[in-house]
Amino acid sequence: MKNIKLSMAALLAMSSLSFAGGEFSVVTPYEVEDAVMAEEAYVEPEIVEAYVAPKIEVVPEPVPVVVVPKVKVVEPVPVPVKKIQSNGFYAGLGIAGARYSTSCKGCSNSGEDNTAGVMARVGYDFNKYVGLEARGIKTNWKSEGGKVEHAGVFVKPMLPVGDATNVYGLVGLAKTKTKGYLQKTNSKSLALGAGVEVDLSTDTPKNGRYGRAFDGKGDQETGVGVFVDYERMVVKSSAPHLDAVSAGVTFDF
Repeated sequence: MKNIKLSMAALLAMSSLSFAGGEFSVVTPYEVEDAVMAEEAYVEPEIVEAYVAPKIEVVPEPVPVVVVPKVKVVEPVPVPVKKIQSNGFYAGLGIAGARYSTSCKGCSNSGEDNTAGVMARVGYDFNKYVGLEARGIKTNWKSEGGKVEHAGVFVKPMLPVGDATNVYGLVGLAKTKTKGYLQKTNSKSLALGAGVEVDLSTDTPKNGRYGRAFDGKGDQETGVGVFVDYERMVVKSSAPHLDAVSAGVTFDF
């Protein structure tokens, strides 16, 4: 087989030279053999495809959906505020004992007279510390023939003590007249007094809006109470001593 390939190679070489008109040269068997061996030794290179990494598709993790429940806001129903009608008016009625003592020593009609009668009071408490009161005293029962008539308007400072008691004062102007065999008096002057009043009602402070700025302290609610006080009816130099002690019942409106 090898010899056949060598012969064919030699013939091909000779024929190509003769057609080309070139210079003829003798081809040695060794050259032909080298050519055949080189042809046999040639190995066609293997085509290696480049490695292509598979495409990995990255799927993002699903974002959790937080469902917020819908809360229905219920508006509170306004509760109407109860209006409690209360005021500071009060009125009272009682008895009074008056003492008349003349300031004229050595006079024929000097001395002391004690009388008794009725008293009335009406007023308005603006708050738990101050009020205004009008009062009058008239003695009808006489022991020595004397009578006293007294009426005045007073500012009434107050101090609540506990939930049912008020201590109060009286500062005002009053007119006082006396009748009888003792020294006569007809005076318009300063009058002073002090007393205490106690609420006897069972009312207690209520939930609501009161008609005034305070309630529930010392004789400030609707109901019955009692009072007792002392009054110096004439505060004036050279005037007879006219004192009265009163006690009675008060109604708060």
